[in-house]
Amino acid sequence: MGKGKIEAFSAGLMAAGVHPRAVAVMREIGIDISLQRSKEIDYELLASMDVVITLCNHADESCPVTPPVVTRLHRPVTDPVGMKGTEQEIMADFRRARDEIGNVLALFIRDRVDR
Repeated sequence: MGKGKIEAFSAGLMAAGVHPRAVAVMREIGIDISLQRSKEIDYELLASMDVVITLCNHADESCPVTPPVVTRLHRPVTDPVGMKGTEQEIMADFRRARDEIGNVLALFIRDRVDR
């Protein structure tokens, strides 16, 4: 989405693996994340970021303190992991989260990178 415009990194508060349903819903839109791995925050890398975007409320509350020169944005997206219901309902929730994250990134690129 921001290819050639931004260098993006992804990390979480703990490495938990890449969820098979996340792999499936990303494959639906032509993105293969099957070889990706879950990573914990690299504190040296965090300190060198221009912008950090937290996506879930737990991350917003628990993310390490970022240096004052790092802009921190919170864009809440409810995590679909742990959703109860039928397989169809659970997959729909994974698609919702995928699409919400996509919208967050598209707006960020439009408003902060492409201006």
